[in-house]
Amino acid sequence: MTTILRLPGEPADITLPALLLRNAEDHGDLPALSWRPAPEAEWETLTWREARRKVGVLAAGYAALGVRRGEHVLMMMGNRPEHWLSDLALVHLGAVPVTVYGTSAPEQIAHIARHSRARFAIVEGARELERWEPLLSDATAPLERLVVVEAAEAGPHRTYGSLHATGGRLFDPDAFEKAWRETRAEDPLTVVYTSGTTGDPKGVRITHRNVVLNGVGLDAVVVLPDFVEHISYLPFAHVAERMLGIYLPVFRAAHVYLCADPAAVAATARELRPAQFFGVPRVWEKLAASVKAVLAGLPEEQRESIEAANETARARVEYVERGEVPPADVETAYREAKEKILDPLLSLAGFDRLVWTASAAASMPLDVVRFWAGFDVVIMDAWGLTETTGVVTINNPAAFRLGSVGKPLDGLEIRTDDDGEILVRGATVFDGYLLPDGGVESACDADGWFATGDVGRIDEDGFLWLTDRKKELIVTSTGKNVSPVLVENTLKEHPLIGQALVHGDGRSYLVALLVLDTEMAPVWAAARGITGDLMASEAVREEVARAVEAANARLNRTEQIKRYRLLGEEWGPETGELTPSLKLRRRVIREKYAQAINGLYAP
Repeated sequence: MTTILRLPGEPADITLPALLLRNAEDHGDLPALSWRPAPEAEWETLTWREARRKVGVLAAGYAALGVRRGEHVLMMMGNRPEHWLSDLALVHLGAVPVTVYGTSAPEQIAHIARHSRARFAIVEGARELERWEPLLSDATAPLERLVVVEAAEAGPHRTYGSLHATGGRLFDPDAFEKAWRETRAEDPLTVVYTSGTTGDPKGVRITHRNVVLNGVGLDAVVVLPDFVEHISYLPFAHVAERMLGIYLPVFRAAHVYLCADPAAVAATARELRPAQFFGVPRVWEKLAASVKAVLAGLPEEQRESIEAANETARARVEYVERGEVPPADVETAYREAKEKILDPLLSLAGFDRLVWTASAAASMPLDVVRFWAGFDVVIMDAWGLTETTGVVTINNPAAFRLGSVGKPLDGLEIRTDDDGEILVRGATVFDGYLLPDGGVESACDADGWFATGDVGRIDEDGFLWLTDRKKELIVTSTGKNVSPVLVENTLKEHPLIGQALVHGDGRSYLVALLVLDTEMAPVWAAARGITGDLMASEAVREEVARAVEAANARLNRTEQIKRYRLLGEEWGPETGELTPSLKLRRRVIREKYAQAINGLYAP
């Protein structure tokens, strides 16, 4: 545990409200939460003492609304203070906050509302109301009331402001303290609905104990500055941001900066110069593409000096990765490159103060990891699931292998089954899947092992390497197993290819849908004097063909792509091809492009 903090009890017995009280008592004047009330406005900040008081007022408001201990309350808001504070307020009442992805379709919202049996939902504004209001008159859904944050868009519904005002009038400190002290570590802290890549979302029930012990495990390997800042920009509906943006900051008394617009995260990083930064692989890919686009426009001499500095940094990382001390000449060259070239470049992105960079949620392409290592940004890849309260394995500066997802946290065990599926056992494995009647169904076997659905291998040093999702493995008509992620990542190593989906289950050969990289493709074209519609450019199509040929040369015969279709429109959560955590929705893509895929198998 970080030496500046005390734990208010045995870790297995601590609840989140007990940690918030600790922060208010021990670090009450330090910043807890900052946000911009408008895109160009100055930051507003609550200290830990002020945040806890605000949580108490909101708890009184939600209690007056009729929220009861143990019931689920749904939320659909961006990363804004009303979301963060309401989440903790509901927890202090003993209620169970459940955040729904802002990109969820009406049928997904309806499923979650029915499945969770929620009577109340807190939504942001008109865009959300359009999808939520029909449920109020739906006899199959128990939803009774909506609370709307944007007062001007609330219409006949209760506003967040009026609820807060009611809480201010009714707040009783004694009642507030009594309510949260009734909560036990084994009680549910939240339910996180999976993003539904293959079907209806499942409700994963996570307890206070799961979260606190995950925090203890992470704190033992992740060394950060005291009261470190965190830029919160990923959806709170995802377990990663729920841990990083709410629970771990409460555990660590850290300072959360809420970034309401994910597109503004790069600008926010440049302004704040954070000590830590987390991004799912697609975020790191996009950032890398942006850097490459800038570098491509530099004079050749400057570009060559940067590339030389990159190679020096990578050479040093390779020694550290092997647990070796870099030779004196390598260390000297690295220090010079860092001071004269790398640090000035990183400062332009706000990354010059980074001591911890991490990724999780999907396999990180090795070429992206190596690219960032060339800038002295060693991304510590981690692995976990919603069902494991986030991180199970993680790399750390003292022990890492680029391309792996690290070693298990203390208190967790991993092993692989006969078919390579990764099994997990330990105190942070979830309580169970929520049932429609409010009960919970355990997903662990009699010995406590949870089958993750991920496939991988554990090397001789104990590092875990992911191969694929068990359900996503392609089995060709000849009985060969193929990892689509391996093939897709190999294809994406070319700067023109931003996204890829490989198909071939039950077929004699593989085909692919390829999407031009929206940032790198224009840069590549401009450097060659190509203008206009890139999809119509013969030079672009010829280069993509060479990219596929180069990828095939690195793959075995079964993994090679025989035919492909080039697409010009990027896939995203709003259009349905990606989950909110930016994973491929393979079924959706296959259905949407069924005609194109079938055409690739036509004689």
